[in-house]
Amino acid sequence: MLYAVKYTGPFGFIKPWTAVRDSETYSQQFLTPSIVAGIERKLFPELLKNDDGEIKKIVGHRLSYKQVSQQQEQIQPRGWNKKSGGDEKGYHRPYAILVRGVFIEPVLWVAFGNKEDAQKASGEHICLCRNEDMLYPDGEIVETTQEEFDSNEELFAGFELVFERTEESFLVGYNRLKNNEPMYGYLKVVGTPVKSNY
Repeated sequence: MLYAVKYTGPFGFIKPWTAVRDSETYSQQFLTPSIVAGIERKLFPELLKNDDGEIKKIVGHRLSYKQVSQQQEQIQPRGWNKKSGGDEKGYHRPYAILVRGVFIEPVLWVAFGNKEDAQKASGEHICLCRNEDMLYPDGEIVETTQEEFDSNEELFAGFELVFERTEESFLVGYNRLKNNEPMYGYLKVVGTPVKSNY
């Protein structure tokens, strides 16, 4: 038996692990193992003790959204440039504009193996990647089976990166807590993850 908690919010962004300072970056459509581990550590801070980066309590998830909106963001680099010449001596930091493809109204289902973990999680907010991308629980815990969680296209539609190494898997990052061990997964799509009705 699985116990699923639904989280919703106005917007969200998942930065691809390969993107550093790309001028245009669309939100990655799936959660990597390190993102799921981060969500788990936020919900269960006791897991931070002797943390090995492995996922211990979350047994599945599903992410869907309404659309991707392009949003501009003004940034400044960390470093300073030296101005020299004429009367204008000193240091300055130039501005730049980034374009981010941000999820509109993301919905994230998080499944747990026991009811106590789901109850604790249903009282906490989470973030996808950025602190301002808060998702809130709707308070209800849905009891389901693994089979229904994987096949109910109406209720549990979305993208899920399954953290296994198979022929379909691809590299999704490195576990810095385990000697930078490579992390792999394959994408499972249930139903229609991008909602067409508003």
